Formats: sequence, C-alpha cells, structure tokens
Amino acid sequence: MGIDIKAGGHIKRQKRCSKTTNPYMRLLIKLYKFLARRTDSKMNKVIHDRLNMARRNRNSISLLKVKKLFEAKKNDDWTAVAVCTVTDDDRLATFDELAGGKGSFPKMDVVALHFTEAARKRIVKAGGECLTFDQFALRHPGKEKGRCMLVRGPRWRKQNRHFGKAPGVPNSKTAPYVRNKGRKFEKARGRRKSRGYKV
Repeated sequence: MGIDIKAGGHIKRQKRCSKTTNPYMRLLIKLYKFLARRTDSKMNKVIHDRLNMARRNRNSISLLKVKKLFEAKKNDDWTAVAVCTVTDDDRLATFDELAGGKGSFPKMDVVALHFTEAARKRIVKAGGECLTFDQFALRHPGKEKGRCMLVRGPRWRKQNRHFGKAPGVPNSKTAPYVRNKGRKFEKARGRRKSRGYKV
C-alpha cells in the first residue's frame, strides 16, 4: 500500500523567507542566518525569524512602550532590540523639568530597522544611542547575559478586520470595506453563496 503523504503529516514545513528586494535587508537576513547557526544565542534565532516576517507582522513600536518595558527591568545598561520601526510618542513630556531636569525618556541604547526623526532626537538627547542591526551584531555577536531586551509593537491593527475570507461567504467574519452601516449605504457585497460565489 502507498503512504498518504498529505494526511500522514509528511509535509516539510519551510520557514518563511522574506520577499524583500531591499539589499540592506537581504544582507541583514544573511548575517543573522549565519549568527543563528554558528552561535548558541537564542536572540539571534529570534531576530532572524523576525527579519523574515512580512511587514504587516512587524508593526512599529512607540518610545512610550519601550520606556515602560525598560523601567520594568530597573536597570541602567539595557539595550532594547526592535525588529521594526521605532516612533516618537507625543504622550512623553517634551520639557526637561520633569524627572529632575533629565527629561522624560531614560538613557538607553535602542536597536531598530528604522527610527523616525523625532524618535532619534529624543533617544540621542537622553544620552542613548540609535544602533543598526549590523552595529549590534558587532557588539553582541554571541550569547548575551541579560543585557538585551527584545521588544515589538502590537500585532493587531484595525486593518486586520478586513483580511481573510471574502465578506458574505459562509463562516466569514471579515469586515467589508463600506463607508458606513445604514439604509443609504451598500449592503450586498456581491460575493455570496446565493449569487454563485464559491470560496
């Protein structure tokens, strides 16, 4: 008898590979693929996996979130590592009178794929450093001793409501792109079982 390969679980699951054409990202993925294989650092493996994620799964993180996570560690020389964009947060106080003249953002090094201009200014003003992943790999190539903290932004966004099966098909909970709910707005989405649409 033959083997039912599909039902028997003989499918090889490949890890997701990034489809980006950005040469900087390509080199970073190649670098961290090497580090994940040749070092015993779990962080390098996680960074490699996150670099290969789709952009919709690499949501940006604000400095307020980074600050909260940093303060929870209660340590001065931590480095925050974010495989995404780091953005500024207006909820952070901008005047230096707070926190005894030191400013509202603590001194810390932040590693990220991209910084907004305002976020970079705030980090540098506090005495910290904005690092790229190749600079981080030179400083911390191998196993860390609790000095680096992996952070990431929220995975759920409002746009995620519209992703998935087409609205109107059986067992679909996808939100349609309509201006509003009501009598004056479009209701029938066209793609539904009663109109011969199959998923």
